[in-house]
Amino acid sequence: MSDHSHEITPPEPEKFDAKHLGGLQQILLGAAVGGIGVSAIGFFVARQQFAFSWLFAFAYFFTIACGALFWTSLQHATDSEWSVLVRRQMENLTRVLPWFALLFLPLLVCAPFLWKWWNLQPGDDPLLDAKSGYLNQTFFYCRAAGYFFFLWWVSSTLAKRSIAQDADGAAKHTYVMRKFGIGGIVVVALAISFAGFDWLMGLDYHWFSTMWGVYIFAGAAGSSMSLLVLVITWLKSKGYLKTVNNEHYHIMGKFMLAFTIFWAYIGFSQYMLIWYANIPEETIYFRIRNTESWWY
Repeated sequence: MSDHSHEITPPEPEKFDAKHLGGLQQILLGAAVGGIGVSAIGFFVARQQFAFSWLFAFAYFFTIACGALFWTSLQHATDSEWSVLVRRQMENLTRVLPWFALLFLPLLVCAPFLWKWWNLQPGDDPLLDAKSGYLNQTFFYCRAAGYFFFLWWVSSTLAKRSIAQDADGAAKHTYVMRKFGIGGIVVVALAISFAGFDWLMGLDYHWFSTMWGVYIFAGAAGSSMSLLVLVITWLKSKGYLKTVNNEHYHIMGKFMLAFTIFWAYIGFSQYMLIWYANIPEETIYFRIRNTESWWY
C-alpha cells in the first residue's frame, strides 16, 4: 500500500490584485483599441485579406479556449486531485468562450470572401451538390450557433458551480460538475472537430480528411496546457499559488509532451494516408503548401 495521502487540504483563498499587472493592463488595452482600429481599416480597404487574417486569429484563440474547457471537463469527470490548485486558471481561460460568438460575426459578414461554396448555386459543381445537405448556409448558421451555445453552457456551469463550492463547500456541486465534465468532453470533441470542418477544411470544399478533427483537437489540448503553465508560472512570480510545486509542473509537463507527440503523430498519419492513397481531392492540401505561398 502506498503511504501517499489522497486527502486534499484546501489552500487559503486568493484574490488577484490588478496592481500586479502594472502598466501591462494599459498596454493590452491600447493594443486592443489599436487592433480594432486597424481591423476596421482592413475591413473596408482589403476585405478579403481582412477575412482570412481574422479567421486565422479567431481559430487560434478559439482552439485554445476549447482546449481549456476540455481539460476542465476532464479534471471534473475524473475527480482529478492534482489539478485542484490550478483548475481555476483553466476555468478562467474558458470564460472567454461566449465572446467568440460576437467575434464570429465579422466572419459571417465576410463569408463570401472566405468559403468558395458560399456563392455557388445548385448545379455549378457536382461535388458541392453531393455535399449540399451539409454545406448550405442555413445549416452552417445552425451549426455555428450550436457550437457556441453548448460550449457556453458547459463552461459557464462548471465555472459557476466551482465558485459556488468555494463559498459553501457543498458536495452537490461536485456531482453536478462531474456530470457536466463527462458531457463537456463530448461537447468539446464534437464542437471543435465540426468547427474545424466548417471553418477551416471548408475553405476548400473539394478537400477532405478524416484526420482533420483529431488534428485540431490535439493541437487545442496541447496549446491550452502550455498556456496554463505560462499563466501559473507568471502568477507564482507575483506571489500567488505558492502551494503549486514541482509535482504539478511535472504532471503538466507530461501532458504537454503527450499531446505534442499525439499532435505530431496525427499530423504525420494524415500526411501518410493522403500520400499513400494519392487521391487528387486529398493531395491538394499538401500541393498548395509545398509549391505555393504559405497557408495555415
